[in-house]
Amino acid sequence: MPWTRDEIAAKAACEVPDGAVVNLGIGVPTLVADHLPTGKPVWLQSENGLLGMGPFPYAGDEDAQLINAGKQTVTVLPGGATFDSATSFAMIRGGHVDLAILGAMQVAMNGDLANWSIPGGKTMGIGGAMDLAAGARRIIVLTDHVTKKGLPKLVAACSFPLTAAGVVDRVMTDLAVLDCAGEGFRVVERAPGVSLDEVREKTAAPLLD
Repeated sequence: MPWTRDEIAAKAACEVPDGAVVNLGIGVPTLVADHLPTGKPVWLQSENGLLGMGPFPYAGDEDAQLINAGKQTVTVLPGGATFDSATSFAMIRGGHVDLAILGAMQVAMNGDLANWSIPGGKTMGIGGAMDLAAGARRIIVLTDHVTKKGLPKLVAACSFPLTAAGVVDRVMTDLAVLDCAGEGFRVVERAPGVSLDEVREKTAAPLLD
């Protein structure tokens, strides 16, 4: 069976090294915070000005002044800090974010990332995606393998406007974990019961051994 979004987030949490500063993008990446082991020495950063973000609060414990970049209420761990947006982006652009876990509309086999605009669709602006994609030391993408229309999100070359070129290291979908390997995607792991043929059928780029 394909992995659920929570299962994808749980797998991504295993990719987070101790001591890392990590930015979680909007969507499935926000779920990663709930799957980090209690006490793991990790600093979650939100580009709206928060370092030391914790898991989502329980119902009734929300603080409307503590939100992530997706405007969801969050918690702050002991030692956490808030600051202005300029300071937050100085951290990102200065290379102080070790890992960014982002969503995507398309990822190309060479690591190109498109996650901010669909041609002909409503465009809200690139926001902090460009800075994160270019500034973080490692990029992992969490996304469904195909769109709601069944079109592949993993492609040979992006047809959507790029966020950044050649930045994605690993993609984790409902079907598989894959690394961007230049001339194709290298399958690292498949979801239980998902065949290599199914992954190949739903990927618009070569799969490498």
